[in-house]
Amino acid sequence: MTIGRVANAAGVSIDAIRFYERQGLIATPRRNFSGYRNYSDDVLDRLRFIGDAKRLGFTLKEIRELLSEGVKSTNECGPVTRKAEVKLAEMNEEIVRLQRLRVTLRKMVEACGGECMPVRAPRRK
Repeated sequence: MTIGRVANAAGVSIDAIRFYERQGLIATPRRNFSGYRNYSDDVLDRLRFIGDAKRLGFTLKEIRELLSEGVKSTNECGPVTRKAEVKLAEMNEEIVRLQRLRVTLRKMVEACGGECMPVRAPRRK
């Protein structure tokens, strides 16, 4: 897959992909016979993970640590794991909040019987 297609599918810019390559967050892809980068499909998953992690407040350093396969001890991964646990707890709280909101909205819709009265503008005198 070309860099443009990967960028479009992942919702990131081409410059962001190149930056992530330089930072070691994604592997530098092989080039085809024309010299174009040829990305594998698993790059999309990685780019989406990076975007999600950034939106949750992880730094690029922390994301790199989360993605690294060479973490050898709990001393190395402990701080990142703790931050991941905090984010996971926040996500779980948000899921519970959204589930409560869904129940409330469902009750509102059911109370209307699926039909809502049109709102009329007040009459002018």
